[in-house]
Amino acid sequence: MAPSPWLLLWVLASAASGAVDNCHPGCHCDVESFGLFDSFSLTRVDCQGLGPGIAMPVAIPLDTTHLDLSFNAMHGPLTNTMLAGPGYTTLISLDLSNNHITKISPNALSKLRYLESLDLSHNGLERLSPSCFSGLPLAEVDLSHNSFREFDMDVFTNKANGEPVTIELTHNKLVSVSATVHGRVLHIQSLNLSANQLSSVPDLTGLSLRSLSLDANPITRITAGSFAHLKDLIFLSISDLHDLQEIEPRSFKGLQSLQVLDLTNNPKLKTLSPAIFSGLDSLEELNLSGSGVTSLPKNMLSHLASIKRISLGNGVQCWRSQKQAQFHRQLGQLQHDDVLSCNEEVAML
Repeated sequence: MAPSPWLLLWVLASAASGAVDNCHPGCHCDVESFGLFDSFSLTRVDCQGLGPGIAMPVAIPLDTTHLDLSFNAMHGPLTNTMLAGPGYTTLISLDLSNNHITKISPNALSKLRYLESLDLSHNGLERLSPSCFSGLPLAEVDLSHNSFREFDMDVFTNKANGEPVTIELTHNKLVSVSATVHGRVLHIQSLNLSANQLSSVPDLTGLSLRSLSLDANPITRITAGSFAHLKDLIFLSISDLHDLQEIEPRSFKGLQSLQVLDLTNNPKLKTLSPAIFSGLDSLEELNLSGSGVTSLPKNMLSHLASIKRISLGNGVQCWRSQKQAQFHRQLGQLQHDDVLSCNEEVAML
């Protein structure tokens, strides 16, 4: 005998309620099942915009891996008890953006031992407690749109083991921070420091970054060797620097893995010398749209062995191409010379 429709509905409702057990009434919880016979499940919890006065910690399912707590107007410090309890120890991704968080207590994140991605953007942070990320397997951190004037590398260390590291940071005209850290630097791969108050490129020695954004900071000059120790970096964005006037020769030296360089919307940046591109052997894309650069160095291709595309203002696009082949008398073979071809005329200096 076939089961009645009402019985089927009851079974489905029971399964659904079990899937989101311990889910806060204002949150939305989704379960994703994997593996043979759906034996493995992950839960995504969306608790954004619950409003001020929300009681922390918010109740979430035991197997939660992704938690969105953005836009909850926390207005104050993130304390040691706000991210503790069932469900938090399995988190892989946590979004705390747009909460007016002013401070993070030293152990506020200590229970999140599987956390790989953390979004703290659009808050009121001016500094972080030393080693506040200690012990976390973080790979991606978004600290954009805060109020950092200095950045202490202590926050990216694990004091459990490793060799001593000495780090000296000078991040603006007034502040010089020196710290000796007995621990190993975490393997952060993506770091977003956009829209803070940094007036120079921070010293990020020791981080194995693959992506870095310093957009919209009051940086006026990029000096030689600013990125010298970021040999694994693939993507670098230093756009919307409205005070940037100069990039010194060899500023990008050491970035042998860099593939994309974003220099868009830097209106006071007028010229680029060929030596700026020294060491960028892997660079494939250079974006100068919205900058003050209207001409390109004639011999820049000698520094950019892998370049494929260069973008300038007003929709000008340039790409690598080959001149018409010529016969070499001594070698007796055709030779090709690489040149820059553009969809509009560009001055080559």
